[in-house]
Amino acid sequence: MCEVCWAGIRHAPPLDERFDAPHAVRWAAAVDTYDGRMKDIIHALKYDRRRSISPRLGALMRESGADLLADADCVVPVPLHPRREYRRGFNQAHDLAIHLGVPVLPLLKRVAFTRSQIELPRDERRANVKDVFVFFPDPGSRNPVPGVAVLVDDVSTTGATLEACARVLRTAGVSEVRALTAARVVQPRLMTVSEERGAAALRRS
Repeated sequence: MCEVCWAGIRHAPPLDERFDAPHAVRWAAAVDTYDGRMKDIIHALKYDRRRSISPRLGALMRESGADLLADADCVVPVPLHPRREYRRGFNQAHDLAIHLGVPVLPLLKRVAFTRSQIELPRDERRANVKDVFVFFPDPGSRNPVPGVAVLVDDVSTTGATLEACARVLRTAGVSEVRALTAARVVQPRLMTVSEERGAAALRRS
């Protein structure tokens, strides 16, 4: 990727949001919205298999998510199904996670092959990832259940995949789950009635 592409990423303010119950993810951050140059960069990483992108993109994630990562015990890549990982040749979430400066623990396993979330309408995505992930701790670890875990993925669309993963980790005993992604899909804000009237007036003038 050229410097023009990297310069097209908006670095500030990062997308940072806190959540209350019933959310399993309590804190989520992303570098940029999933459009423009960021979308091009992620597509090059995932679909063109340009894994050399991972270090620089991971560094941006580490910078934007510095507060979120500061007291984390580990980062947990969102897993691909083995069939999809075999076809792609790698898991982009793991490639990004290793550049965040926090121990990487692959505590999750994907046990069902599902359609890609991006192929589905918003209201079907939660059902698509239900019961898809299981807790898969390292049997040799002295501390198989961390206190604070940060899920890592390339893109958050509706957040359904991250929530599904977080619920498995919380059930396993993780006290707090956060999420850090390179990009996030931001839904356009609906206009208020007064804004709609103002826009209609401008169109008539």
